[in-house]
Order: sequence, then structure tokens, then C-alpha cells
Amino acid sequence: MNRINYQKQLDALLKHIEADNEAGRKPPRLFLHSCCAPCSSYVLEYLSDYFQITDFFYNPNIEPKEEYRFREEELMRLISEMKPRYPIDFLPGWYDPSIFHRAVKGLESLPEGGERCFICYRLRMEEAAKLAAAGGYDYFTTTLSISPLKNAEKINEIGQELEAEYGVRHLPSDFKKKNGYLRSVQLSQEHQLYRQDFCGCVYSKAQREREKRQAGV
Repeated sequence: MNRINYQKQLDALLKHIEADNEAGRKPPRLFLHSCCAPCSSYVLEYLSDYFQITDFFYNPNIEPKEEYRFREEELMRLISEMKPRYPIDFLPGWYDPSIFHRAVKGLESLPEGGERCFICYRLRMEEAAKLAAAGGYDYFTTTLSISPLKNAEKINEIGQELEAEYGVRHLPSDFKKKNGYLRSVQLSQEHQLYRQDFCGCVYSKAQREREKRQAGV
């Protein structure tokens, strides 16, 4: 089975949007779920050339609260330091890790990258889709696909399901393409962003600690 090239789909869409923008039409509005500042850096730089963006930080998987708040503050700082073509607004979510724990109950022992993570993708993306639909946005998407450790096919599959459910278009993405991940590393260095070494949940942190011990780090 041929794999879908989500970057090619995005390229085609952005070509049409750029033509509309150059013709003087108002840029479309994008509701972007962000997981952290490093992952958001390239995505914001890239997409703010085409969209008016509302950047939504909603990640009930992240613990402890201090970690959550620090990542949120880093994202706000990044946005304040950027010079985008079109405006980027920041919208904070609400912090309630019990939402995440209820959603993944029974899947705690699964390794990273499996069904527990897919549920976590959907949890965050669905909140973005709901708010995008309620706010009359043209598109919604997430920064999650920039990570080499995240399943872009599953992320886009979920996005398409949510598009059908909530009636707001999902922007296809595989942001690690076109050297997107490498650019995010460069931008993180330029802005001196905090780069965490685990996804955010207690299970990913425990797995990362095990890997470090096994590597003698």
C-alpha cells in the first residue's frame, strides 16, 4: 500500500492559499494545537507566512504542573520573539491531567508510540477541532507531526476523522519533512528554548529514565 505524502498535500494547498493572499484576499485562520515551544518553532515560522494563527497550548498529558507551566511560558516567549508575516495569537488551555489518565486507563504499561499515544493525540486534537469549529476557523492542525517519534499517518488519520465530525478542515501535515525537524532544532538554539527529553506524560518520562540508565547516562 502506498503511503500518503502529507507534505505534498500541504504544498499544493499552500500554493493556492499564497495565490489568494497575493490577490489581496484575507489570509485564512488556522487553529494550531502546540505541544511545546521547540516543536512549534518551525511550524509557526512556516505557517505564519500563509495563515493568521491562534496557537493553542493544551496538553493534559504533561506532568508535573511545574513542567507544564514552564513549557507554556517558553511557548509564549517564543511567540513574543518572532516576527511573523501574519499575526500569531496565543490561547492557553486548561490544566487537568486527570483527563489524560482517564483516557488512557488500562494502557499505562504500553511502550511509547502505540495505542496510548494515539489516544493522547486524539485527546488534544479533538479539543482543538471543537474550538476551531466554534470559532469559525478555516483550518485546524497540530504540531505533533514534526517529531520523528510521532506517527504522522495516525495524526492525519485522526485529523480527517475530526474534520468529518466537527466540520472544520484539517490541515494535512508531516512537519518533519523539508528539514522541518532540523530547522526546529536550529530555532530552539537561536531562541535558547528549553528542550525536554521526554514527551510529557509520566509514562514517557519513566521510559526515558529507563533508557538513560541502560545507556549508563
